[in-house]
This record gives sequence, C-alpha cells and structure tokens, in this order.
Amino acid sequence: MLHEITSALEELGKRTVPVTMETSLLHDLSLDSVTALDFIMQLETRLDIIIPMDGMAEIETIGDLVGVLTRSTSKAG
Repeated sequence: MLHEITSALEELGKRTVPVTMETSLLHDLSLDSVTALDFIMQLETRLDIIIPMDGMAEIETIGDLVGVLTRSTSKAG
C-alpha cells in the first residue's frame, strides 16, 4: 500500500521528503486541501475503491491514509 501512495505522490510531484507512516500530508508534504483531494481520488482510481467522506476526514498522516485505504480495500473485495 505504501508503494501505491509513494507512486501517486511522485506523479503529483509531491514526494519531496522521505515518506514514512508518520509523514503529515499537510505539514511534511505541503498538500493543500484541493491537492490532497486530488491525491486521494487518484489512489481511489488506482485501487478501484471509494473512500467514504468520513474516512477522508480522519486522514492526517500517511499511516492514517494506509489505514483508510486498507479498510476500503477489504470492503471492496
């Protein structure tokens, strides 16, 4: 899952720091709300899932994103 996230960040040109589970989307990657939404939508398309809006609200770090994606992937499968 982390590989998918880092690949998507590279496509957006936003992988400017080492990405770990503790990496903050806002502070470390400097994603504004529009870019963060584009990034998450790109991941949804790649993984063929839909992340519910309440799931998006809890995403602050890469670890949070992995958790939401993992839950959404298991629901989709």
